[in-house]
Amino acid sequence: MSTTVIPTRGPMRALTDGWVVAKRNLIKIKRVPDILVFVLISPIMFVLLFAYVFGGAIDVPGNIDYKEFLVPGIFVQTVVFGATFTGYGLADDMQKGIIDRFKSLPMSRSAVLVGRTTSDVAYNVISLAIMALTGLVVGWRIREGVVDAVLGFLLLLLFAYAISWIMAFVGLIVPSVEVVNNASFIVIMPLTFVSNAFVPQESFSGVLATFVAWNPVSTVTQACRELFGNIAPGASVPESWAMQNPVVYSLMWIVAIVVVFAPLSVRQYRRSSAK
Repeated sequence: MSTTVIPTRGPMRALTDGWVVAKRNLIKIKRVPDILVFVLISPIMFVLLFAYVFGGAIDVPGNIDYKEFLVPGIFVQTVVFGATFTGYGLADDMQKGIIDRFKSLPMSRSAVLVGRTTSDVAYNVISLAIMALTGLVVGWRIREGVVDAVLGFLLLLLFAYAISWIMAFVGLIVPSVEVVNNASFIVIMPLTFVSNAFVPQESFSGVLATFVAWNPVSTVTQACRELFGNIAPGASVPESWAMQNPVVYSLMWIVAIVVVFAPLSVRQYRRSSAK
């Protein structure tokens, strides 16, 4: 009597098994609706808070409303924060022993991570949709064509996917969900707030100005502003190469992050055990 051996490696096997894991994660939305509530409420809160509470105190150079300047930055902040769901989910599965159960199954070793990062893109799609509608209500507009707008949203999702791999690595090396939260904020807070997401780059000087100019959060924000047409007419051209070529520079960061952290995460997954 012959025994069929199910292959556990290979790109197609990883994608197939990853899709099964992704569906498992998406089904959790129905079982834990609080996740969806957070995904919906958080973007609305950020848009309204910055548009109406801080907007009057921030001067944007050029003839452009602060809300149009702000919303692309809020987009970037939200997808970066949304990517932390990857770390939370993996740390939670580690604590509950689910990762060990996955390891006992005849499935690709990278499927859990592929499925986790893919399902979290869906969360970000929902966040972006709600945030875009909220932005339209408060006065944000897309000034360029449909193709450029689609490219802008696609760039946001690609950036979120790359950050998800960083969060996957964090979720596999820390001992609990609570630690994931603290570790994530140590990285995310400086990247998002020391950037041009909420205030013009001209507001910074010295070393901070250089950091802002080459910060990938800044360049993704700049790229989205250009693709959405939210740049003030006659605005000065940024001096740094990164800000002059924000789409190319952002894509370079996206590729670099995935190339580095995807293998690191897979290796850590293989070595990990329930904590």
